[in-house]
Amino acid sequence: MIDFTSFARHLDRTPLKAWARSVQDQFNQHFDTGHGDLPRWMNAVQAIPPLPLEQHELLHRLQLDGPCSDAEREQLTAALRGLHPWRKGPFHLFGLHVDTEWRSDWKWERVAPHLQLEGKRILDVGCGNGYYMWRMLGSGAKTVVGVDPNWLFFCQFHAVKKFLPHAPAWHLPFALEDLPPKLEGFDTVFSMGVLYHRKSPIDHLLALKDCLLPGGELVLETLVVEGDEQQVLVPEDRYAQMRNVWFLPSVPALMLWLRRAGFRDVRCVDESITTVAEQRSTDWMQWQSLESFLDPADHSRTVEGLPAPRRAVVLARKPS
Repeated sequence: MIDFTSFARHLDRTPLKAWARSVQDQFNQHFDTGHGDLPRWMNAVQAIPPLPLEQHELLHRLQLDGPCSDAEREQLTAALRGLHPWRKGPFHLFGLHVDTEWRSDWKWERVAPHLQLEGKRILDVGCGNGYYMWRMLGSGAKTVVGVDPNWLFFCQFHAVKKFLPHAPAWHLPFALEDLPPKLEGFDTVFSMGVLYHRKSPIDHLLALKDCLLPGGELVLETLVVEGDEQQVLVPEDRYAQMRNVWFLPSVPALMLWLRRAGFRDVRCVDESITTVAEQRSTDWMQWQSLESFLDPADHSRTVEGLPAPRRAVVLARKPS
């Protein structure tokens, strides 16, 4: 069982105090009804050898280093492979390269130059296995809280936190809807790769705004299409073989949605096409990936004949 005493203590003098004190009970309830594979995944985390950490790098990459024998590295490898598939990364752990499906470091390099995270209290919605949370700490964040209901991602996060137990980063296996309304406790809120999975994107934007302190900043990354303010793609069924994709707006339409949701200073800081070099199958994610979801004769289209994945990063601020 994970102990959230340090989480409550860390947030004791913040607007999140009351919520932080309730998280342990909320976690216990979620844990009791967790995924059927959760015991196996937790055992994999427990099987990670207690390696002494001598150096760590979170700003330019995610790398942990220290003494590690060949036998210990084999044990580490076996434990981490028990948490397959690894989607966000990469991770460099004691000489082991966890080559994840996504080159998430490329996305971070596109996003990070536009952010000021020093001393900030951050919420990462849909945080996955926490890769970006560690990079946020590397950029100077004071506190990082991630929420994602996927228990495998939760265990992958704790595989890394095992070596950084005192880092001010906490992964909560909750959905955004599990958080109290009107939290208003974070300087910065991230939502990366979530909006297109929402049946009601405006409600998602409003919920993100409610998590921010007045004057706080939203970092929103999502799939987009080309077009004007009225251009929005609604897939008939699947998009790139994903069933749960609902709305893909153009960048101008997305910025309009944000303004309608009450955000100010809305601006797009990056727009890029996802390539098969950035998202692909690897030894650490052996299932199908982007190449299988694109038209083999025309990578500008998905297998359904829709525009291939294009992603944008938009920043916006909650009024003070």
